[in-house]
Amino acid sequence: MTQEPTPQPVGEPVVETIIREVVAGLVDAAPDVVSGIIFLVLAYLLIKAVLAVVRSVFDRIYPEDQTLIVDLFVTVVGVFLWFGVVLTLLKIVGMSDVAASLGTAAGFIGLGVAFALKEMIADTVAGVYLLRDPDFHEGDLVETASVTGTVQGIDLRKTRIRADDGSLIVLANRDVEKKWVQNPAASEE
Repeated sequence: MTQEPTPQPVGEPVVETIIREVVAGLVDAAPDVVSGIIFLVLAYLLIKAVLAVVRSVFDRIYPEDQTLIVDLFVTVVGVFLWFGVVLTLLKIVGMSDVAASLGTAAGFIGLGVAFALKEMIADTVAGVYLLRDPDFHEGDLVETASVTGTVQGIDLRKTRIRADDGSLIVLANRDVEKKWVQNPAASEE
């Protein structure tokens, strides 16, 4: 035996029934919506404070001419924080399955992006090491695996070396950082 749907009371229009069900759904959802709004306000204030601290720290680390690096770090931190806020908000309003799916999808996308940018990331990490290395400066005479010359410039991703024949060679930092030798006898001449 199957149960048949409850017949609608005689004389009650369909529109009134729909309105009553919508109002009941809104009343049931109200606590979650209020909790979500409160969470968003608190998260906004906290993220603003965290980003101000991150900007302050990186402003002290990097000189004024490298504001692009500071902006990049602040943006990356902000994106991660806001993504976490969105996932948490979805859980608060009762959409845990959507939050889990978005988190998993973002993980796979991040993995793909990291794989695609692996050489750029390697250059950037090597650039940070070279910029912080006390033995590697502009004006030093160095020998890498492929070039001998004077260091003309060190950026986050590339190092410029003026070769002995006068040509300017631009090398990826990952190639320079792997093996370089400072030639102090030649740089003192």
